[in-house]
Amino acid sequence: MPFREAVRLALQVIWNQKMKSTFSVIGVFIGVTFLIGVVSIIQGMNGYMTDRFASTLLGVNTFQLRRYPGIQMGDVSRETRREWRRRPRITYEDARAVAAGITVPAVTAWESTTSADIVYEGSVARQIQVIGATEDYFRLKKWNLEQGRPFSPQEARAGLPVLVIGSELSERLFGNLDPIGREVKIRGTLYRVIGVVEPQGNLFGISLDKFAVAPALSAVKRLVNPPRVVDALLVQTESIEDLRTAMSDAEAIMRSRRELRPTEENSFSIETSEAVLDFWGKINGILMLALPLLVGVSVVVGGIVIMNIMLMAVAERTREIGIRKALGARRSDIMRQFLVESAALATVGAALGILTGLAAAGIVQATTFLPAKVAPWSIAVAVLLGAGVGMTAGLYPASRAARLDPVEAMRQE
Repeated sequence: MPFREAVRLALQVIWNQKMKSTFSVIGVFIGVTFLIGVVSIIQGMNGYMTDRFASTLLGVNTFQLRRYPGIQMGDVSRETRREWRRRPRITYEDARAVAAGITVPAVTAWESTTSADIVYEGSVARQIQVIGATEDYFRLKKWNLEQGRPFSPQEARAGLPVLVIGSELSERLFGNLDPIGREVKIRGTLYRVIGVVEPQGNLFGISLDKFAVAPALSAVKRLVNPPRVVDALLVQTESIEDLRTAMSDAEAIMRSRRELRPTEENSFSIETSEAVLDFWGKINGILMLALPLLVGVSVVVGGIVIMNIMLMAVAERTREIGIRKALGARRSDIMRQFLVESAALATVGAALGILTGLAAAGIVQATTFLPAKVAPWSIAVAVLLGAGVGMTAGLYPASRAARLDPVEAMRQE
């Protein structure tokens, strides 16, 4: 029997026996849907964590000198948290010493943050991220301004009450009005808006455009920290090699300033995006290890169902098989027909699973903050998986059908 004819007969049987076919493909369908959907989300998260999350929070080729890690991944013990709280704060003098002592080209900036309400006439924007920073903060963050300008080094050193705000904050406070030159109030102090940053989008559904940046030495310093203290010194280099050198320089300077002995641990934290990506890498590895097991359970169940359905088909069509063998059909023809029928069942289930998995990934991306990116290899694996399960599950029923004696088979009612 030609292969094309075997496929045609297999599809005809599937169409004529819709109920049995539906039960046959459920296992493969669920397994492939899960495979495509989960892999798409994992792939999307991989790109999101690398290109968006880590680079947005910490920046490329950037480290932060902090009292303790700003991004805390995993389970942190109470003892560790108590040790962190006992550490000295990062002072103005620490930040200046480290910035001056780095031996490779680098951009440095201070950062201190708090949240506060910002008021303009009758409008109030609540719980806005207020940042005290130095003038190179915008360059380090790679922020472009939609309107106005950043504050100058002279304004930063003089601590003038000027403000650069996010696009969402601008829209909330001023609507269609031009924000440049208008004065807003933060905890009783007036600040003049001089710039609006281009929209940054969101991160895991959290807006990145609700912030206000003022010079670190302006009146905002009284809101964000105790006197002469900063949350972090940010350092950005041109290459990963320079980053390692700058980190070593910063560590040596801070250990010297704090007079730490060689056996003592650092009483400060140097944080890069690598810690975030390493943590995500561990989660990703666990997911990718668990995924084959979960998919495998569904596929095995699907294979068992297909094999049972095919055995029932052999029993129901025994007389038909006997007639075909009496008319000259060889064992290989009978075996090919049932194998193709079994493979077609599983492949149809896989195809439906692929479509449903892609649709599910698209819905997740459209309705949640989770990204999704379809991996071409997962579709190829799904197709091969479906065909392979069908061939494997149909092997025993096909062999049993091929071994039937034609005379005995024709006697079956």
